[in-house]
Amino acid sequence: MNASRLRELLDAHGLHLSRDLGQNFLVDAELAGELARRAGASPGDFVIEVGTGLGVLTRAIAARASRVRTVEIDSGLVRVLEAEQLLPANVELVHGDARRIDWGAWVEEAGGAPVRVIANLPYSVATPLLRVFLDYRDRLADWSVMIQSEVAARMTAATGEEDYGSLAVLHALTADVEILAALGPDRFFPRPKVDSSFVRVWPRKTPLLEAGELARVEPIVRAAFSQRRKVVTNGLARVAERRFPSLAKSAQREALEAVLRTAGIDPRLRPERIEPRAWVALSRALDAVSSADSIDPDDASPRSAARNREAPLDD
Repeated sequence: MNASRLRELLDAHGLHLSRDLGQNFLVDAELAGELARRAGASPGDFVIEVGTGLGVLTRAIAARASRVRTVEIDSGLVRVLEAEQLLPANVELVHGDARRIDWGAWVEEAGGAPVRVIANLPYSVATPLLRVFLDYRDRLADWSVMIQSEVAARMTAATGEEDYGSLAVLHALTADVEILAALGPDRFFPRPKVDSSFVRVWPRKTPLLEAGELARVEPIVRAAFSQRRKVVTNGLARVAERRFPSLAKSAQREALEAVLRTAGIDPRLRPERIEPRAWVALSRALDAVSSADSIDPDDASPRSAARNREAPLDD
């Protein structure tokens, strides 16, 4: 299938692609096959795909994996896929929003088979879904996704680099990330205005934090990077208010600076200069000095975790 054929199918069914949904489809079946290979799709795998489009990548995955479940939010595309019978027999098409599905239940349905995510992620939902995948890292073999190159740079940035932020910190603590391929706009229909990267992510064999700790570290990291050009104490002022509610503001800042030093962090640093391990040390130091009733109960609640996944990373 090429761009002309994709356009013919869309025109025949009276469909127009949505910029809001970030729809840009792969048009090269040979390239799709190579991406499926690099993503590790293998016999016996249960692969979940996000954003079926018109099935170019889906068919490549299905040629290598035993079972594929693909989710597409656009009802018009679902109609075309079904009417034109574009998907192989080992593919299950689901009409839905990948941000709203029960990922835990889907993984359980694999029955012990390796579960992989392979997807050309719609640009509009890429960062929220990257955060979702981290929540299921203990149950996913890996996830390989097409994303904007600037997002890939933010995932892989090292401490002190311009793109280093909360997205890089969260991945450094929990996963290993490799950029497998860089693709220009001509590889997609319609042509996007940005370059894309195909990225593979594996859960770290030795995570830098304990089970359940990510939900406590994340709000601290996000708060600090919300004011990334200021010293870390400025960004964490509201964290200090929640952790030390009985203290005056000046005393809260002093208490925060003391905790930062305990964690081995210079309070005068900007967040972009603080390495991933230090954020974990800071979270633990805050927990050690703030009483249980002074900690905002929303910090690590399921509702807060959901809000964190929805909110943009690295504003």
